[in-house]
Amino acid sequence: MMKLLIVDDEPIEREGMEAILQKAFPELNIHQAKNGKLAIELASQIKPDLVLMDIMMPGMTGLEAIEKIQIEHSTCKFVMVTAFDMFDYARQAIKLGVKDYLLKPSKVSEIVATVGRVLEECIQEREAQITSKWQEQKWQKTLTLVETDIVTQLLFDHVHEVHIDMLLDMLGIRSSNEKFVVVVILPEGAQSNYVSIKEKVRETGDAWVGALYGRQLPIIVFQDQEKSFRLQAITLVKAILSLAKEKSGLDWFIGIGQVYEKLDEIRQSYQEALIATMDRTLVVKYRFYSDLPTNSLESDNLAMKQQQKKLFDQVRLGDWVSIQSGVLNLIQQHENEEKSLIYAQQRVLELLWIATRVMDEMGMEADAPFFSFQTQDYRQLRVETLLLLNNMNTVYKAHYDLMEADKIHQIKQFIREHSHEDISLEILAQKVNLSPIYISKMFKEKLGINYIDFLTECRIEKAKTLLNDSELSLKEITYEVGYHEPNYFSKVFKKVSGVSPKQYRKTLWSNKAEV
Repeated sequence: MMKLLIVDDEPIEREGMEAILQKAFPELNIHQAKNGKLAIELASQIKPDLVLMDIMMPGMTGLEAIEKIQIEHSTCKFVMVTAFDMFDYARQAIKLGVKDYLLKPSKVSEIVATVGRVLEECIQEREAQITSKWQEQKWQKTLTLVETDIVTQLLFDHVHEVHIDMLLDMLGIRSSNEKFVVVVILPEGAQSNYVSIKEKVRETGDAWVGALYGRQLPIIVFQDQEKSFRLQAITLVKAILSLAKEKSGLDWFIGIGQVYEKLDEIRQSYQEALIATMDRTLVVKYRFYSDLPTNSLESDNLAMKQQQKKLFDQVRLGDWVSIQSGVLNLIQQHENEEKSLIYAQQRVLELLWIATRVMDEMGMEADAPFFSFQTQDYRQLRVETLLLLNNMNTVYKAHYDLMEADKIHQIKQFIREHSHEDISLEILAQKVNLSPIYISKMFKEKLGINYIDFLTECRIEKAKTLLNDSELSLKEITYEVGYHEPNYFSKVFKKVSGVSPKQYRKTLWSNKAEV
């Protein structure tokens, strides 16, 4: 309901104005004030949309009252009501943003027309504010989806060049910032703490919180230049672990990777953070990758770390030929260098443990690998290792053999039908009962692109069709195809199509004219 305040020192003028307006606008909520001081007090209480203000009143002029009311109610609109048609008053009123004025006495039709015009403007502005607020809420929701998706793409896949710079702009992060990864390992049943962890991370600084995969939650943290890396990491870790204490002392553990500057290096920090969680027997429930103990026999420590990082991607891609070859080569290397059998067995177990950890993230219940007995020679180590690898490969294949052959078709169809909505890997995963990581993997293997590329193609094709409709504005098309910011839509359209939406529409109309 719109609210109107009539301010006039003459009771007859106020009553007469109210009677006219109440008849013309039955739903209008009308109030009265007999002077400027009371008008200021009443405006503070009722917050009127429109004030009809008499200019000449005792004690305080209408213009002075308008100026004071505007301080607290900047959106309120004013119409002057005066018996004096004087230029000085009009000039001051214009400075104050007064919408119109009525000369006493005015015809009923003039009063109704003037007030009706300003009320309509109030209604339009109110609707625009509601729409803007709704769009802002949608935008914030989109940013949340963008955040989880970009973490998934950076750690498990590759973000397409069309999106990476724009996504960074949307999230307000400079790609030049140094960054590191924190991985939170949650026990079974603690996954419901995802939202509270995300809120806690928000309180401690700039970071992107990824999606929850199995029992581990990856977080990309941006280096605070005013703090040391260790201080910033420990502050964040302790804040997260404080939630575990609140939840009856749940057994959480956190691994912390090293700092990297380039985005394409951040996956290394993620892998380091996961490796740091291998031994969770520490009293302090977190560990830095850089603090992992170095065995005196481990002269090949760097090479081993590189082997571990390579294994992450091979397991996710299901490249068991490369996995087997890499592990057997490692055994052969240790044999050639005459390393102790116990040492070689330990190294192999570390790799197999990492492989099962990755499989666990992807939703596969693989048994923890171990040798049934102490191997007697390198030949036996090879046999036992191949047996463990074959068992793991069987679990991997069985997991995906259970899936329907048309999953990729289902996903493509869902994206086409819902491309105008906020679609994330998590949403797709729920629709087809697959892990987000595997969906990303399927797209690259089956289509040669990632799901963001396919979603973008669907949206741009729809936009091209809508651009043919001259009655739709670019802003309307932006929202219709699933974007929430016209400038971002235009950048994506130009990157994909080679021309801006305006240029594309102009070409369409030129072709029509020629025909």
